[in-house]
Amino acid sequence: MKRVLISIIDKCVPYKFKEYIFNRFIQEKHLSMSFSQEGEDLVLNRFFADKTNGCFVDVGAHHPFRFSNTYLFYTKGWRGINIDPLPGAMDSFKNHREEDVNLPYGVSSNEGELVYYSFNEPALNTFSKEKADEYLNHKTYKLKEQITCKVLPLKQILDTHLKENKHTDFLTIDCEGLDLEVLQSNDWQKYRPTIVLAESHTSSLSNIESCPIYNFMKTVGYTLHSKTHYTYFYQDSTC
Repeated sequence: MKRVLISIIDKCVPYKFKEYIFNRFIQEKHLSMSFSQEGEDLVLNRFFADKTNGCFVDVGAHHPFRFSNTYLFYTKGWRGINIDPLPGAMDSFKNHREEDVNLPYGVSSNEGELVYYSFNEPALNTFSKEKADEYLNHKTYKLKEQITCKVLPLKQILDTHLKENKHTDFLTIDCEGLDLEVLQSNDWQKYRPTIVLAESHTSSLSNIESCPIYNFMKTVGYTLHSKTHYTYFYQDSTC
């Protein structure tokens, strides 16, 4: 019901009044309201509940509020960088998240171009051919098109678009199979978010030592703090 309400507001209410409605009637009256797929924003809110002017970076942002780990924070006054390569996706962000920096790129280890697999469920869009083939085994999902998209390393994007000396409170990544490559493209000496969210299909903590992302995050000084089903939260251990 809540998601239906959000959809109606999005289609019918002028932009200037949307943020007021979300703040006044949704966020304040329904404190358990989540825009994330697995409630990640509510977990993050436990870290940053009293902060009203934080900064986020969202790689694989997908949509201004559908399955968004950052929209709850946008309604609280936070601002950040949203990155998604799907052609046209940033038009919606510019309408609904006009105070953010919205970038139509993919993120990879090197600057260049990669083939992007676009599905009828855009949350599954990916640069990974392996993931695309996996999704095509499901009857529900259909490949709409393959698109050649520009990709940049995360370090290069932050060098260009993150304000000098601006600390990132959290970095959230959802790149359908390329989360590790995105993490490896950052400069961890220069850019150290307090919390990093990344997906892994190693859903059990009993075999976490086999997870490449977990092992990489240890090497850059982060410890596993919490998780939802697929999303892992890593905290900067140097803070």
